[in-house]
Amino acid sequence: MQGELVILGGGESGVGAALLAQNKGFKVFVSDRGTIQEKRQKVLLQAGIEFEQGQHDEARILNANEVIKSPGIPDKAPLIVALREKGISIIDELEFAARYTQGKLIGITGTNGKTTTTSLIYHVLSKAGLKVGLGGNIGKSMAAQLVDGDFDYWVLEVSSFQLDGMHETRFNIAILLNITEDHLDRYNYEFQNYIDSKFRIIQNQTADDHFIFWADDPIIQREMEKRNIPAQKHGFSLESPQPEGAYLKEDQIRFKIKEEELFMSVHELAIQGRHNANNTMASGITARVLDIRKEIIRDSLSDFQNVEHRLEYVTKISGVEYINDSKATNVNSTWYALESMTEPTIWIVGGVDKGNDYTQLYDLVKDKVKTIIALGKDNSKILNGLGVLGKEMYEATSMIEAVAIAYRIAEKGDNVLLSPACASFDLFESYEDRGNQFKDAVRSL
Repeated sequence: MQGELVILGGGESGVGAALLAQNKGFKVFVSDRGTIQEKRQKVLLQAGIEFEQGQHDEARILNANEVIKSPGIPDKAPLIVALREKGISIIDELEFAARYTQGKLIGITGTNGKTTTTSLIYHVLSKAGLKVGLGGNIGKSMAAQLVDGDFDYWVLEVSSFQLDGMHETRFNIAILLNITEDHLDRYNYEFQNYIDSKFRIIQNQTADDHFIFWADDPIIQREMEKRNIPAQKHGFSLESPQPEGAYLKEDQIRFKIKEEELFMSVHELAIQGRHNANNTMASGITARVLDIRKEIIRDSLSDFQNVEHRLEYVTKISGVEYINDSKATNVNSTWYALESMTEPTIWIVGGVDKGNDYTQLYDLVKDKVKTIIALGKDNSKILNGLGVLGKEMYEATSMIEAVAIAYRIAEKGDNVLLSPACASFDLFESYEDRGNQFKDAVRSL
């Protein structure tokens, strides 16, 4: 079996990597300790790719030439430790796919805002008529797409877990949106380990490349002072003018790239809220770096449709707006959602708590929220953590119940916001399932 390429995990990235590997002449074996979805089993069977599920054939895996690991498998897993002890190369699907593209790579990372910014950049580049692919932690596997052909540009949403498995990949444009504490269980509860992981996005950049970053983030600023960064730097800021980049001043975003300027009113933007001004600035800088015409940038930033489950407008019933922000699986994401609310808000929150510190939300809850609906199997931490604020509180153990309570108590002019600040796995299959159940329940009112 010497020389076999082993893929751990039979999800979107794993099956995509398997298809590309087979296409490039590798002998491929897919191993998943869980269950591989039936539709993906069919893809593997049709391609004639050998796979196993419900177990790992460790002897075979430990004889691999190289291993492509699902981002969901932690480095502390015994099999991964054993592979490293044997000196077997372990990489991410994106690292493997990047070996087979001639296109320029645009990578977007950060604790929050990745999906929106990735989608927005893809929208701008598509509207400009560029031959552009979308991949990473969003949509279809990059590797699977490469089987059918390459793109001139790849816009890739990249998580810290994916970056951990990327060693030689070079991003022509690297975007770092923000860094706040998240996933610390995967980083030995050391925030610096997580920070270092995020900064891997610039690890192979040269003076020909571009690094776009949030200039207001004290952690990013501190880290930049510690590091030698050869790439051309472009900051974006809500607070201060940037010599090269973008900033907000008096409700106007001002882009300055290569001595050329572009101004846009925040009221023109398709997505509202201060955090989305950051996402928009990062996207606009990317477009200007690529010399996309100003009118295309302006049009694209004005007509973009936001991604599903991220501050997604559902409908208005009896003067009450319903907003689906199911993708908010941590406190920081929910902070952004609450910050963007301009009307009295009935907030549906809860799920699997990842060690949340709800005190970070206190000021916004006091200012924006009229009623809290705790949705989950165990709501005690939310009730205790937020109960001190004296807001009206209800409990629900299903989405239908939560929406029914919201409908009963809402008044004309209110918002009903699902922004859970928690993972979804107590009552739902995924955050998508949670968001879809919310939309279904709202539309059935």
